[in-house]
Amino acid sequence: MDLRKLKTLIDLVSESNISELEITEAEGKVRIVKGGIAAPVQYVQTMAAPAAAQPASAAAPAAEAAPASAPAAATGHVVKSPMVGTFYRSSSPGAAAFVEVGSQVKEGETVCIIEAMKILNEIEADKSGTITQILGENGQAVEYGQPLFIIE
Repeated sequence: MDLRKLKTLIDLVSESNISELEITEAEGKVRIVKGGIAAPVQYVQTMAAPAAAQPASAAAPAAEAAPASAPAAATGHVVKSPMVGTFYRSSSPGAAAFVEVGSQVKEGETVCIIEAMKILNEIEADKSGTITQILGENGQAVEYGQPLFIIE
């Protein structure tokens, strides 16, 4: 991505009401998050692995993926983390958790908070149903796309 396009994206984010923008293109991924002081920019350039190296390395990820996919094997809808940050089940340390196993949730209802760059982001259920599993640990770091809840 060229510098002019990157600058234009930063200007658009800073002048608008959005707080975060993520764009993925063939040459990489750009994520711009508007903060209180400045809009930090994260740029990750992806490199394609050589074709000869792929078959040898394909067995190792497959072996590692089996334990990680065990929670995903559960039936139901998976609520995934939309960002990297710290997972919290309640709004403050002494408060009750937003949801428990067996809780009925409606689409748009807050199920947890993810703190990223000192900003508390409420994560909402993207489907109505019953919470059958809570996969995130309170106070632990979560990655983008990491499963947090199972809703049936």
